[in-house]
Amino acid sequence: MLDESLLDAPEALAVADRRGLLRGAAEAGARVRTAVRHATEAGLTQLKPDGRPRAIMIAGPGTAATCVADLLDTLAGASCPVVRLAPTGVAPAAGALRWALPGWAGSVDLLLIATPDGTEPGLELLAEQAYRRGCTVVAVAPARSPLAEGVEGTHGLTVAMATSPYGEYEAPHDGERASEAYEARRVDDEAAASAPATLWALLTPLLILLDRTGLITAPAETLEKIADRLDHVAERCGPVIATYSNPAKTLAAELADALPVIWTEGQFAGPVGRRFAATLAELAGHPAVAGELPESLPAHGALLAGHFAPSADGDDFFRDRVDEPQALRARVVLLRDRPVDAGGLSAAPAARELAHGHDIALSELEPEDGDDLETLAELIAVTDFAAVYLALAPRDGS
Repeated sequence: MLDESLLDAPEALAVADRRGLLRGAAEAGARVRTAVRHATEAGLTQLKPDGRPRAIMIAGPGTAATCVADLLDTLAGASCPVVRLAPTGVAPAAGALRWALPGWAGSVDLLLIATPDGTEPGLELLAEQAYRRGCTVVAVAPARSPLAEGVEGTHGLTVAMATSPYGEYEAPHDGERASEAYEARRVDDEAAASAPATLWALLTPLLILLDRTGLITAPAETLEKIADRLDHVAERCGPVIATYSNPAKTLAAELADALPVIWTEGQFAGPVGRRFAATLAELAGHPAVAGELPESLPAHGALLAGHFAPSADGDDFFRDRVDEPQALRARVVLLRDRPVDAGGLSAAPAARELAHGHDIALSELEPEDGDDLETLAELIAVTDFAAVYLALAPRDGS
């Protein structure tokens, strides 16, 4: 079981947080503001596109880039197809990954590259291929990284990725591009593509770009509201806030010995649920499944009634369990992007009925009122904090 005493010991959490994950989650709002400044310096806010692209392609490694593609597909997919270019390769290393353009890509398409690394030769090759095809290329990558230099060399646009406000990476001024030197001076939490705040450093400039192209609505005032909402969540979910009034710590404690079955409802909740499951696995080593209502009800029905149900070992009540490991039991996590209006259609009652019918515990998370991007930011931030707390708090006996 989770050692819940650590959750309410800020000093112990700080000692356990060798990767700076809590700091990264807390500075998400600052990353948004820095990203807006970098996008302005790069000229994104002054762009006057001739028209909308036929299609948007997104490439990048890791959980953050995957979530960026998922979010942009949700936000802009109705106006323009969004395609994630998945990498191939023999290993998940920067030097081994390769990306390829679809055969149909051409001069009317837009290629977006988002990476917290910037040393991937495969992304440089992709940018060169896009240049030869006539595609417009925009990259968000660490300043003066090999990728940033490569994109600029093929007449693409690069936006410097917003780094930690506690200290930005300084590249060598002698033109050195050796990846070993670059990696040696990277901040640890930037190395994990799923690290909190990395998502916002990559996503924010692309929101500005798509706002300028007319595919989504994300003006400066909306981005400032996102930053404010992220700051508000950091205050509510920070390590000094006790578990009983901290939604992220509460969720982490509830999921510690459970298999999270994440059900989402609402247009913008789906990407959050998928990110939460991926972040739990990558940061905390915790398995989870995610699905969207109402389709997830029949898809996960057997899971709730099977091995992970609380009654799975009820027929052997008197056996000795002292030396047995704690078994995972399913727990439904219901994420909704906004409360349901009176009389509105919702599968939430059916989800609660199915969970309670199998004696499955249920956690629910809804954001406070706000614009779509604000509520989206709140859900992401709270679940990011919960994943971090699960990653930091050891299990009893471990």
